Amino acid sequence: MRVALFGSPAFAVPVLETLLETAEVVAVVTQPAKPVGRGLRLLHPPLAARALELGLEVLQPARLKGNSEFASRLGALGPDVAVTAAYGKILPADILAIPRHGFLNVHGSLLPRWRGAAPIQWALIEGDRQTGISIMQTETGLDTGPVRHVVSTDIMADETAPELFARLAGLGAVAIREALELLAAGKLPLEAQDDTLATHARMLTRADGLVDFSKPANTGYNRYRGVAAWPGSWFGFRGTEVKVHRMRPVGGIGGAPGTVLAIDDSGMLVACAEDALLLEELQSPGRKRLPARAWASGMQLKPGATLPAMEE
Repeated sequence: MRVALFGSPAFAVPVLETLLETAEVVAVVTQPAKPVGRGLRLLHPPLAARALELGLEVLQPARLKGNSEFASRLGALGPDVAVTAAYGKILPADILAIPRHGFLNVHGSLLPRWRGAAPIQWALIEGDRQTGISIMQTETGLDTGPVRHVVSTDIMADETAPELFARLAGLGAVAIREALELLAAGKLPLEAQDDTLATHARMLTRADGLVDFSKPANTGYNRYRGVAAWPGSWFGFRGTEVKVHRMRPVGGIGGAPGTVLAIDDSGMLVACAEDALLLEELQSPGRKRLPARAWASGMQLKPGATLPAMEE
């Protein structure tokens, strides 16, 4: 089949590699290059960079809605089907209508659970034990189209967002290969989603990284796993945001939430609503990462202290 791939981040690169083995990739469509660093050097998204290395046609429209030039070019390429993998833009109806078989989206959740921009992160934050890849027929709504193929996987107890991203990227490549084979054979199912079961995976904000000791330790740990890629975990201390680079839950220990229970070579143990969190590696703004014991010593923090909230 003639396929156009829409995507941007590293999540989409394994999908491209698989499509090159199983289809004719007529174009790769990504977000535009963005200026980065002090020199404002233009940096291509990972998918665009890989496609350019391979000598593929790369299109990077700043907008899709009302972009007749882009629509004409895509139409002239004559894709049988288009595949999206974390492209990051809503596709207008006129673009969706161009490929003969429409658009198939490689989505990182078991739809209708976790529709939206951050399905992998929210599956971890909410403590889901299973996730996967849903190949969905794209509509103008937000991940509302019929599900056409599903590959599921268990979530490991200590898996973080970067680790799950990498694993689902590989699983997405497997899923789209299987889906295109079924599509070519005329055997790809088309199953409507149950909207009553839908949950929304909104985009994360910096505030989502706050470690809330008033919640159970497992809740805090799941959030740490989910925000590990961005924004990372942090707590307020003396008017600053202290980053938590490593932590783990410890059961069977209690105390008033936020109370420092112990400080030793393993880390700083902080009571939560249930059990405790062992903070193992911390970093104050503008300082290097430190073992929690060294950080606490520098801050003259001792067992019995309470980690304060962010100062106004």
